[in-house]
Amino acid sequence: MFGAGAMTNSIPEIRDTEVMFVIGSNTTEAHPIIAMEMKVARQRGAKLIVADPRKIWLAEHADIHMQLKPGTDVFLLNAMAKVIVDEGLVDKDFIEKHTEGWPALRDNLAKFTLEEAEKVTKVPAALIREAAIIYASHKRAGIYYTLGITEHTHGTDNVYSLANLVLMTGHLGVRSAGMNPLRGQNNVQGANDSGCSPVFYPGYQYCNDESVRKKFGEAWGIGEGPGPGKNLNEMMKLVEHGEMHALYIMGEDIVISEPNCSVLEESLKNIEFLVCQDIFPNMTTPFAHVILPGASFAEKDGVFTNSDRRVQRVRKAVSSPGNARPDWEILGDFARECGYDMPKYEHPGEIYAEMAALSPKFSGISYERLEKNPRGLQWPCTTPDDPGAEYLHQGAPLRGKGEFSTVDYRESAELPDDDYPLILSTGRVLYQYNSATQTRRDEGTNAKAGENFIEVHPDDAERIGIVDGEQVKIVSRRGGIKAKVWLSGRVQLGCVWMPMHFAEEAANRLTNDAGDIVTGTGEYKVCAVNLIPLKDARKSSGSAALAAARSPKSA
Repeated sequence: MFGAGAMTNSIPEIRDTEVMFVIGSNTTEAHPIIAMEMKVARQRGAKLIVADPRKIWLAEHADIHMQLKPGTDVFLLNAMAKVIVDEGLVDKDFIEKHTEGWPALRDNLAKFTLEEAEKVTKVPAALIREAAIIYASHKRAGIYYTLGITEHTHGTDNVYSLANLVLMTGHLGVRSAGMNPLRGQNNVQGANDSGCSPVFYPGYQYCNDESVRKKFGEAWGIGEGPGPGKNLNEMMKLVEHGEMHALYIMGEDIVISEPNCSVLEESLKNIEFLVCQDIFPNMTTPFAHVILPGASFAEKDGVFTNSDRRVQRVRKAVSSPGNARPDWEILGDFARECGYDMPKYEHPGEIYAEMAALSPKFSGISYERLEKNPRGLQWPCTTPDDPGAEYLHQGAPLRGKGEFSTVDYRESAELPDDDYPLILSTGRVLYQYNSATQTRRDEGTNAKAGENFIEVHPDDAERIGIVDGEQVKIVSRRGGIKAKVWLSGRVQLGCVWMPMHFAEEAANRLTNDAGDIVTGTGEYKVCAVNLIPLKDARKSSGSAALAAARSPKSA
């Protein structure tokens, strides 16, 4: 819709914003460094709007908290857009000069009334109206979102709806504004930049573009490069059905991180050949036929690219243990053993230089320049003297004109019923990181958050007949696990919440692997569950410490 898939603005700009609209992001726990900038902005007087099904720490300090029903983001955002139209707060000049598709979107918004929005989202109409007016009335207004928006079967629609808000208010190409996805793991942005995607070559050049395939094919000496591949969700389905015979997994513990992981475990038992390349053993490596030990970030040279497109040098600090080697060296040897005569690079700087030569967005970035710029360079950076782009779309969207997307509300793939009356969402806690392959090896983090738990509204707990600290069984249509109950006013009535870090009782044994129709991302944020009391369970002696770690104040 804009022409680039990254934060439109920079992290340091957050402190100077006038309005922060945080949606689907528990920023203080999942992105604590970025949250520090948000706290500075708040102290400087910035307005804070939070849309989240839970009363996260930011919600406690927000001007407005829209505690929406999980999975109803599109209806909420379209209702906000309609308010902006009705109140005459659209940026007509920006729309006329820099966008296309406005009439169709405007007409489609007519059905998203505040009255209907309140029924669907459970957010009071007055709050939706107030939030929309605040967002549209300030020029330096930024949207910040992450997996709470994208991990739905309609995650792409959620993103489209946010982008519509940005375009209709002219909050693009403006300092301390824009639309800012916060990446879920370190160097996710860099991985995508360099082509770790089924639809892009490096630099976001489409695999279905014949000229792009020819350019890369010639550079790599293979004639014409391949077209689009399969996304992760599609690959997991092929593994499940016995149609993918070999798999190479690098830096990912799919048995913990993939939805409906019990089915995946059974599938991995039958795959003909599985390679795992990682820095530690994890829950996936027991299924591997070959394990290749990779080097950690501190054991190799290279670059990281963070969420705001900033490319920075990383230098080797310590030697790798045992047979561990940098990933690029392993992949080079692997390619040559498979019959492709990949060049024997001497240094990762040579690899980056090749990528930059083939990718206009990065063509002005080199290791030599990064050595002289310790704060890094932000793409697009197209010439050797280009300082890079602090924020994107200055003057006009990179794609020429921003494209409005008409989006209709669709319910989540799985809704509560009599057998599974509660909505489960999953997420992260401050003290553990992703699949916890690294953080659960540390005594300090485990002392703070060392076991799984489930947040339950006190009224739901009373109805079910469970108490704080009691162990219960959580069941969905895909499986069951056990966890301790934490009675919490942070969740809504009818909703429960769990972290996804704990292998012993993995939350992803419950979650739905129905995928977004564009990206394939699983619906981690909405699945129907039931809680079954285990009457012989006793409260853990560590429940007080665990409750303290889960407190909003801990963030």
